[in-house]
Amino acid sequence: MEREYIDSTSLASVGFDNEQSILEVEFKSSGAIWQYLDVPESVYYELMSAGSRGSYFHHNVRNGGYAAIRIG
Repeated sequence: MEREYIDSTSLASVGFDNEQSILEVEFKSSGAIWQYLDVPESVYYELMSAGSRGSYFHHNVRNGGYAAIRIG
């Protein structure tokens, strides 16, 4: 999956797979890459347009009840 590098203090890059509803996030501090499963496309767009992407991610994805898999 291709990720887009973003301007964020905590997130390095973000990608989204429409067909599988997978949100992929690379973290700046650790370099870890995680995939979040069954994420609606609307959440991806809200994340990318949020004033604070890190805050949006923390409140709506990490604490949003989505299953997650570390891939890197």
